[in-house]
Amino acid sequence: MASLPQAWRPPMGWNSWDSYGTTVTESELLANARFMAEHLKSAGWDTLVIDIDWYDPTARAHGYNENAPLILDEYGRQLPDPVRFPSAANGRGFAPLAAAVHDLGLKLGVHMMRGIPRLAVDKNLPVYGTEYTARDVADLDHVCKWNPDNYGLNQQHPGAQAWYDAQLDLFASWGLDFLKVDDMQTPFHSDEIAAYHRAIAKAEAKYGRSIDLSLSPGGWVATSYVDFLRENAQMWRISDDLWDRWEDIYQQFARLARWAPFQTAGHWADADMVPFGHIGLRAERGDDRQSRLTLDEQKTLLALWCMGRSPLMVGGDLPTSTPETIALLANPALREVLAGSTNNRETVRERIFKHWWEDNSYRGEFIVWAADAADWADGTPSAHRGGHYAALFWTGDDDFEIGGNIQLQSIVGLDAREDGWKLTDLFAGAPGAAADVRIEGKGADRIITGTIPAHGALWIALDPIAA
Repeated sequence: MASLPQAWRPPMGWNSWDSYGTTVTESELLANARFMAEHLKSAGWDTLVIDIDWYDPTARAHGYNENAPLILDEYGRQLPDPVRFPSAANGRGFAPLAAAVHDLGLKLGVHMMRGIPRLAVDKNLPVYGTEYTARDVADLDHVCKWNPDNYGLNQQHPGAQAWYDAQLDLFASWGLDFLKVDDMQTPFHSDEIAAYHRAIAKAEAKYGRSIDLSLSPGGWVATSYVDFLRENAQMWRISDDLWDRWEDIYQQFARLARWAPFQTAGHWADADMVPFGHIGLRAERGDDRQSRLTLDEQKTLLALWCMGRSPLMVGGDLPTSTPETIALLANPALREVLAGSTNNRETVRERIFKHWWEDNSYRGEFIVWAADAADWADGTPSAHRGGHYAALFWTGDDDFEIGGNIQLQSIVGLDAREDGWKLTDLFAGAPGAAADVRIEGKGADRIITGTIPAHGALWIALDPIAA
């Protein structure tokens, strides 16, 4: 079999942002890693990401620090805070932590900001391997609008590429598998993205291990960038930060519908974090809580992300999340649809009114997605070979009776409308009420019908029945 591309299926992992913001510790990371290995690895979850400011010893909840005393090496490269990450002491960086995560059969990643630390520029530290200094390569005009840590890099200066090369060499020497690089897309810094990609490629060649690149944030990212993004990254965000609000999920319907036709093995449009479970412990937004999303809203998010083939990066502290949360994440259908579906698309989107003639009787939107089951890129046979997937969503605040508008043939195809089909609920066994979804009628007149709860989803597979 030909070698697989990096990120051949959408990554499934955990990120510290929703629960710990800038303040996660080594012990907290390892607790989540051990929990993932024991409870979720078999369902496809395999990556842990330490989010922003792991190099700031003054990091705190609810924001960033001006003029933070970042921990840097003699070349201005960020080093982990040894108080929060004791194994990083004496210049060992994240190498010991990466080794511990790898021993669990998992991958480790970190968050990084675009550019060069302001502190390195203030001290005019040398750029490793060059005659240049941080002041030579910094771009003081293109700085992040929301985080004070860095200046941009002047990609017209030869030392700028050397800066990224040195930074990535350090990260690769630690054994990191994944990098979430922020302040890259809003606005879209194509020169910096390309430079970062080149640095990763050099580090991969030197150390013989792949590093997946995830770009953030994603506000206003146009599909016209898709060829460039595929050339330079494995993941790219398509929205700003998503939190545990129904409105945030609702906004992703249109974005995923726009990007779904562009999803391809190794290169994934990313609908952002999955804010499930125990979040807000020391986060940027909100206080300590279990996710405010209802079970039905959580099912909607999972079905939509999977049908749109978005990466899944859960944000809740896994050991202290509810059993219901873990049961949702352990559903084997998540990886099955992410890895083994094709032709994923939105097929129906209709605004529903109680009375069609009354504008003020609007109830919500009825949205349908469909996809074809496929064998996985790694050769794993599909669990629904020859079948199809469908997700039926309702955005309104009350229950919705589907009625007779969704014909079976609209999912399985006109040529197969007379064939026998078995319906499987992909949320079977999940917490919450059992789904009310079924096939009714005969032959070409068969319909998919049932009741969708408020902000809910019906997620099904349709398998051919041998004649």
